[in-house]
Amino acid sequence: MGLFNRLKKSDNSEKSHSPKGKALAFLNQKGGVGKTTMAFNSAHALAERGHKVLCLDMDPQANLSLLCGVDFDQMEVAGPHIHHLLINSIRELAPLHTPALVHDCIVKGDRLDVLPAGQELSGFELSVAGISSPRQLILKKFLEQNRLLDLYDYIVIDGPPTLGLIVVNIMCAANGLLVPFRPDEFSRKGLGHFYEMLDNIEDMGVTTSPSVIAHIPNLVDMRRKQESDDLARIQSELEEEFGLGSVTGPFFNRAPLVRSQAEKKSVYEFSSKEFNGLREQFDDIALKISNWNNL
Repeated sequence: MGLFNRLKKSDNSEKSHSPKGKALAFLNQKGGVGKTTMAFNSAHALAERGHKVLCLDMDPQANLSLLCGVDFDQMEVAGPHIHHLLINSIRELAPLHTPALVHDCIVKGDRLDVLPAGQELSGFELSVAGISSPRQLILKKFLEQNRLLDLYDYIVIDGPPTLGLIVVNIMCAANGLLVPFRPDEFSRKGLGHFYEMLDNIEDMGVTTSPSVIAHIPNLVDMRRKQESDDLARIQSELEEEFGLGSVTGPFFNRAPLVRSQAEKKSVYEFSSKEFNGLREQFDDIALKISNWNNL
């Protein structure tokens, strides 16, 4: 039994009416693994392939919203953003509802759209603590009620570095998961906890648990032997559990990626040759997502 031992699921789970779009989540309970950067550039990679993409920010830090160009100084105080929309979707919380509609909250962009987060999202778990309906399905039902997966080919979700209720909601709402990680022992242990949580989602039996599309080694420095050894160990264990090809090629700690993030641009918005390698890597992730979607 490996570190990531978990129940094997058939990819041909029962499906009722299936919308055209898919929800993809970039998750890891460990912070500092470049989750938001991976989500942002992968969303752009999908848009480059002609897909209509919505970035859904479920992290109270709202870093994905910032990368997508949301100007919080121009937004009204206290919203509206995803927290308000989720609360509005729960009838029992009518006294907390705000006059916000989903299409008014989506910020349109030239390449992709974003449904922003805000600091109020940090109080989400407390806000829904007393409701009688299943708390883990709030996000899933919100996406269904607003038919967002019929409006977009892909919804790319960025989650917080925790294993709390927000992440449980993301896991229940997502069709596929992409898991960025750092090649170190802390990440290895964190991945173990992450898959325990995913097993718990499956054991609940309230929804089909998401497929794992890829693990993405990020911020890798192969000059350090320990890091190289840790990456080889983690990759071996993941491929034993999820199969060959379940781990992408490593993203190195390169200056162009840092520059693109600082300028709030994707790697596709630079013409310099120094971004060619990064564009190819994100193209590979988009291809992996497309191949998974076509299974």
